[in-house]
Amino acid sequence: MAKKPVKITETVLRDAHQSLIATRMPTEEMLPIVDKMDQVGYHAVECWGGATFDAALRFLKEDPWDRLRKLRDGFKNTKLQMLFRGQNILGYNHYSDDVVEYFVQKSIANGIDIIRIFDCLNDIRNLETAVKAANKENGHAQIALSYTLGDAYTLDYWKDIAKKIEDMGADSLCIKDMSGLLTPYNAAELVAALKESTSLPIDLHTHCTSGVAPMTYLKAVENGCDIIDTAISPFSMGTSQPPTEVMVETFKGTDYDTGLDQNLLKEIADYFAPYRQECIDSGLMSTKVLGVNINTLLYQVPGGMLSNLVSQLDEMGAGDKLREVLEEVPRVRKDFGEPPLVTPSSQIVGTQAVLNVVMGERYKMVNQQAKDLLSGRYGQTVKPFNEEVQKNAIGDIEPITCRPADLLEPTLPKFEEEVKRWKQQDEDVLTYALFPTVAKDFFEYREAQQTKVDPSVADTENGSYPV
Repeated sequence: MAKKPVKITETVLRDAHQSLIATRMPTEEMLPIVDKMDQVGYHAVECWGGATFDAALRFLKEDPWDRLRKLRDGFKNTKLQMLFRGQNILGYNHYSDDVVEYFVQKSIANGIDIIRIFDCLNDIRNLETAVKAANKENGHAQIALSYTLGDAYTLDYWKDIAKKIEDMGADSLCIKDMSGLLTPYNAAELVAALKESTSLPIDLHTHCTSGVAPMTYLKAVENGCDIIDTAISPFSMGTSQPPTEVMVETFKGTDYDTGLDQNLLKEIADYFAPYRQECIDSGLMSTKVLGVNINTLLYQVPGGMLSNLVSQLDEMGAGDKLREVLEEVPRVRKDFGEPPLVTPSSQIVGTQAVLNVVMGERYKMVNQQAKDLLSGRYGQTVKPFNEEVQKNAIGDIEPITCRPADLLEPTLPKFEEEVKRWKQQDEDVLTYALFPTVAKDFFEYREAQQTKVDPSVADTENGSYPV
């Protein structure tokens, strides 16, 4: 067999800390190790997108665009990757095509090389605009399939959708196993099947939530998987990815040898280890996310969704009803067309399961997001909705069957007008478009900080600035 080194995408600067510490790693923790990481020879470093954008603004009072530019300046030899929620971009609703196109353009202009694009329903119509925009900007468009289990999700389903993705203009394909549901021999079978139907490079992304991820990677690579996502050891395992060093050692001396230097990886791990301890000591990294959670396999609940369910129930004073809610999740999922559970479908299904249990009556209360899903506003599910549940939720509203964004007028001019008061860079309009309230708070904070240290009011005699 010819040598086929497996490539490594490092997730510590995005998904690893999103999974373990709720996306709270500040840019200042990242920058000192960038030069060392740039020497490793990773296929890519995932460092942006997903929840990093919202969390940077909301909790860290950082401009996510500024973070990206600083990382781009530091990574001179390594491709930078982001996660992009299709027509949802990095938010939770569908945005008009002009906003999606502009966001892709600015992401690539500010330093992103690879855009991993997914849709929570695997409705590939919701990926078209982002893929075309990435192609136009000469970016690498990687389409991610949200992996899940269910009657409809056969090998033929995955092979068929992979072929469509290749025809759409994707540069690579990712199996996005957000819940850690993909077991080793199923991974072997899935990767081998995908290799039959597409010539695209295949990346596998999974989480250690259910405990099987390292073995899943082994069998996937043996069956043709080209790239795996890993996290440097201090931010690996639990709800994060398998450790980079462990997977490098696993393939050492084989035809799949990564060629990465363990001494260099150790230096990177040594850098992150004290920060991990700080996160544990402060309670930011909970021991709840570090072990194996078998509920993942039983209920198909991703780690992030599980923690959301716990906090929702605690706020309602119903923490003792977690098991009932977990048992309700698969039932709601079935009623809602059996979608994969990933943002935002995971929140929609999870919240409805909580309401069904806490209210003591199924679908007594249905929130707006669930109504939008049942009326087709997120796209098409792989199976039909439960007609009775749908009728109860949306009444006589006629569900839409077209691509949801076809119903949206261009909105960029409106956002440009609304953000005029705070705009300091082109990218501010996109920040505002996605998170208007959070963005406004951040822009006001930014202005206040700039006013504190304004060179125009400096005390020129002693070179100091007013406090």
